[in-house]
Amino acid sequence: MTPDVAARPPLDADRLADARAAGTFRVEVVEALPSTNAVVTQRARAGEPEGLVVVTEHQTSGRGRLDRTWQTPPRAALTFSVLLRPQVPPADWPWLPLLTGHALARTLRDAGVTAAGVKWPNDVLVGDLKVAGILVERVETPTGPAAVVGIGLNVSTTATELPVATATSVALALGTEPDRTVLLLAVLAGLRGEYDAWRTGGGDALRAAYAAACVTVGRTVRVELPSGELLTGPATGIDRGGRLLVRGPHGETAVGAGDVVHVRAVDG
Repeated sequence: MTPDVAARPPLDADRLADARAAGTFRVEVVEALPSTNAVVTQRARAGEPEGLVVVTEHQTSGRGRLDRTWQTPPRAALTFSVLLRPQVPPADWPWLPLLTGHALARTLRDAGVTAAGVKWPNDVLVGDLKVAGILVERVETPTGPAAVVGIGLNVSTTATELPVATATSVALALGTEPDRTVLLLAVLAGLRGEYDAWRTGGGDALRAAYAAACVTVGRTVRVELPSGELLTGPATGIDRGGRLLVRGPHGETAVGAGDVVHVRAVDG
């Protein structure tokens, strides 16, 4: 049975205003949207400065990586997009989705979801089950390039509401339903901390922390490339560009997120 939407509390706008007062992010809540990324992209092109967050209580036509769809039941998830304008070299931009996944997984661990980790490049898992998806899009604007960071986190989603058997939610992992407003503020604070450290020269620290938290590193993986070729071998680490290092039959190969269709663990 689908839970009664009215029984699920809405996000608390007053508490979310605290993030704006603290100068962290400017949070706007919309009851329903097809896609928060689309809204923030439009605002970025219109000149919106860094720090905007658009969150919706019900996303109906969101997009994930490789144009996969992402829909959320009303008031069951945290579905939002963040506008960033990082002043970093172009070669460092691929770290943004990895940084976001790492920040989100760490926030979940701090909230009690101790099994939360990152599957390269940026899916957040609890064990082997996906709890969050991330889509980062680069947008060219009159004031320079911007990053639209879209996050969809299953919070109070029930087992019957999950779209696939390989998904889970924070409530299912904890055994209790968390306060979505508190969790959103924690996620934003975690993202701000990681982002600020990275853009001010903390790339090496991020790489080490990400590799330590990445559940893909150390496992045997099968990498499906767009050409149809399969690369199988142990994932040995993350290089300075955020690429996954895989030891195949012809030596070590570095694969970027844009160069793969899927990465699956095949070590049991």
